[in-house]
Amino acid sequence: MLERCRLIMVTALMILEAIISIALIISVVLQSGKSAGLSGSIAGGAESFFGGRRKGLDEQLARVTMVLGCLFGIVTLILARIS
Repeated sequence: MLERCRLIMVTALMILEAIISIALIISVVLQSGKSAGLSGSIAGGAESFFGGRRKGLDEQLARVTMVLGCLFGIVTLILARIS
């Protein structure tokens, strides 16, 4: 009985980890790239001047990425501890 409960818990955590990893990939892909150098600073200034709304979306995606990354790490550590 205890082994079956452990197996169900490991399976549920693996499914949760797969969902978190897919969401993490999507949140990283949706973020806009940060250009380096002089051209990036000029383009960044133009983007914030003309489209200030995009900056808020990037900040929210950065927060979502950090939360999903932490959740992924925690679930991975729990799975490693159980196995």
